[in-house]
Amino acid sequence: MNEMLLPMRHPEKDLFICDMADAHIKDDMASMEHPIFSLSTKPDTKIRRYEHGHNWFEITPSAKGLATISDKDILIFAVSQIMAAKNTNQPYSKHVSFTAHDFLVFSNRMTNGQAYKGLKDALTRLRGTTLTTGIRTGNEEITHGFGLIETFTIRKTKLDGRILEWGITLSDWLFNAIESNEVLTLSPQYFRLRKPLERRLYEVARKHCGAQKEWRINIDLLQKKCGSNSPKRNFKGMLKKICEHQHLPDYDVYIEDNMVVFIAAANGISVREEDTVPPLKTETFEHFKARYHGHDPYPIEAIWRDWARGKKVPKNPDAAFLAFSEKYIKQRLV
Repeated sequence: MNEMLLPMRHPEKDLFICDMADAHIKDDMASMEHPIFSLSTKPDTKIRRYEHGHNWFEITPSAKGLATISDKDILIFAVSQIMAAKNTNQPYSKHVSFTAHDFLVFSNRMTNGQAYKGLKDALTRLRGTTLTTGIRTGNEEITHGFGLIETFTIRKTKLDGRILEWGITLSDWLFNAIESNEVLTLSPQYFRLRKPLERRLYEVARKHCGAQKEWRINIDLLQKKCGSNSPKRNFKGMLKKICEHQHLPDYDVYIEDNMVVFIAAANGISVREEDTVPPLKTETFEHFKARYHGHDPYPIEAIWRDWARGKKVPKNPDAAFLAFSEKYIKQRLV
C-alpha cells in the first residue's frame, strides 16, 4: 500500500450506494478551474477575490468560515448521483436526498459519530459561503451572488433524534453546469488523497491536462489557481514532496526551474500496475464517443479492467472493450 494515500476503507462500496452502480465520481468544471474552496484545515474567514480575464469573482465566508476542499466532497457526491441518473434516463432534479452512511462510504470516510457531526458542519459552511461574480458585457457589468448550495435539510425523528434523511438543493450555477454536461470524471483514488493541496492539484491537472500528454504551468500561477495562501517557498516545498512520492492519481508531477509539469497516464486515466490489459488507442475512445453519445468511456473502461483482471489478455483489447461497452450500456438502458 502507498503510505502517502489513505486506506481504501470501503472496497465494496459500489454494491450499495443508493442502488446506483453508475455513480462514478464526477466534478463540475467551473470549481475545478477556480480556487473556490479553502485549503485550510482551520476556519478560514477571509474574503477572497480573484480576477479572471475581464471577469472577477469574490468568495465571502460565513461566521463558520469558507467551505473547504473537504466540504466539496458533498457536491461531488451530489453531482455524481445526478449524472448517474441523467446518463441512464432516470428522473433527477437539483435536490438530492441521501443517507449520511452512503455519502461517507462514497467519499472513503470513517462512519463514526465524529464523521456524522462533520457532515452537518460541512453543510453549514457550504450554505454560508457566498460566491459573487461579475460579468462585463458591452457597457454593462452584471453582478450575481449565490450560495454554494441553495438549502440543506436534516430530517429527524421526534422521539430519539435519529436522522432519517439528509438533503441538499444545489445552486442554479452548479445545476446548470450539470445540465450542460460541464463535468469531468475523477479517479476513484481521489478520495484517498490525504492533503487538501493534493486534491486541489489533482483537480487543476484533470481540468487543464485533459487528454494532452503533458501540461506546463508557471509555479506562481499554479499557486494562484490552487488558492494556496502559503509563502511561495512553502508551496514549492510541498510540491517537491509530491514530486518525490508521485502519488497523485493519473498524473506524474515534476518541477523544472519555475515551471510545474504534469504528465498524464494513458488518456488521462491511470492504468493500474496490476492490470494485464495494455492501454487502449486514442481512436478507440473517439469511436466510443461517436457511437454512445452522452456516455463517458473512462469509468466504463475502469469497470472493464476490473472485470478483465486475472483473465486471459484479449488478442484485440480495443475491440474487446467496445464489445464490453455495448453490452454494459444496453443492460442499463433496459
